Amino acid sequence: MAGQPVTTRPGITAIILAGGQATRMDGKDKGLILLAGRPMLAHVLERIAPQVECVVINANRNQPRYRMFGRRVIGDLDNSYRGPLSGVVSVMRTVKSSYFVCVPCDAPLLPALLVDRLHRALGNSDATCSVAHNGESIQPVFALFRHGAEPALTRFIESGESKVRLWHDQNSSVMVDFSDTPGAFVNINTPEQLRAVERQLPNKSNNSTPP
Repeated sequence: MAGQPVTTRPGITAIILAGGQATRMDGKDKGLILLAGRPMLAHVLERIAPQVECVVINANRNQPRYRMFGRRVIGDLDNSYRGPLSGVVSVMRTVKSSYFVCVPCDAPLLPALLVDRLHRALGNSDATCSVAHNGESIQPVFALFRHGAEPALTRFIESGESKVRLWHDQNSSVMVDFSDTPGAFVNINTPEQLRAVERQLPNKSNNSTPP
């Protein structure tokens, strides 16, 4: 990952998904959990911001604290915690952008070329979405949506579904190969995973990081 050139793509808004309940982390707000001395979301923001024109944080809890990152904070469509796609649709209805890339707040090692590859693949197809594949399995929430995907996303949510992988299957999302960076998609769901990832990161301060 280090040393890879980062390509900024105009017309793309990144959605950092921090709206879940984090049941496997004792209900703690994962984006605010400290990792190598900084909130986990700070690591994700550091990696995704150079790749896009705009970054929005999707959060349902602790919104004042998330606003301290200097980004717009938008909650889900309602308070029922209907999954990541609810947050994506909420942002789509609020922010004007041609494309929306979503990433989870618990993936501090995400690829520097994530948006570039997803955008290239989507541009070469008629699909409404492209999604990362690490060589072994699909990574459902690392996805780039055209703005026109919003009606299909809304119908899916209103039908009572919430699984992102199922949405990709039903809407023929383009799979994008990231087999050269398999470890970049690690999600931190347990305290043990937090410690394992922390050992891979330098402990550094950042003046732009909120307390």
